[in-house]
Amino acid sequence: MIEIRIHGRGGQGNIVAAQILAIAAFRGGKYCQAFGSFGPERRGMPVKAFVRIDDKPIKARFQVYEPDYIIVQDPSLLSVENVTEGLKKEGVAVINAEKPVNLGVKTYWVNATKIAKDVIGMPITNTAMLGAFIGATKLVSFNSLEDAIRERLGKVAEPNIKAAELAYKEVKEYK
Repeated sequence: MIEIRIHGRGGQGNIVAAQILAIAAFRGGKYCQAFGSFGPERRGMPVKAFVRIDDKPIKARFQVYEPDYIIVQDPSLLSVENVTEGLKKEGVAVINAEKPVNLGVKTYWVNATKIAKDVIGMPITNTAMLGAFIGATKLVSFNSLEDAIRERLGKVAEPNIKAAELAYKEVKEYK
């Protein structure tokens, strides 16, 4: 089973990102789950979302404590929480950052905030980060991601697909 934890702030579309990634995996023939960590969170507060993907039905019904991958949508979280906590030894991080960041694990980065502002007109980075994640990991096909964005976002899908595509092409590995 592949487990993914998405770190962001309320209002950045963390839960929507998890849902889109799960839809993309489902379109690729996988079983999947997507859910968030809910509580008294509000806009701007740290929020986590989770995705599980497997070839067989998923019976686990608890949050992801030892992810294979992490996605960090808001770079300011790097100074307030240990985003790599529990990340498996061979785990991979994909982060939104203006420049390369060393997290002590295999890390990919992209300036998703700039992409989102330029393409969508708002700093909502979720679809750009999904594009970067798929570009870095090839976990699902970009076509499945594109279809999932269309399914989940409807009439606002096209600029989000463009943001995802740009991030897919621009994501870089930290070296």
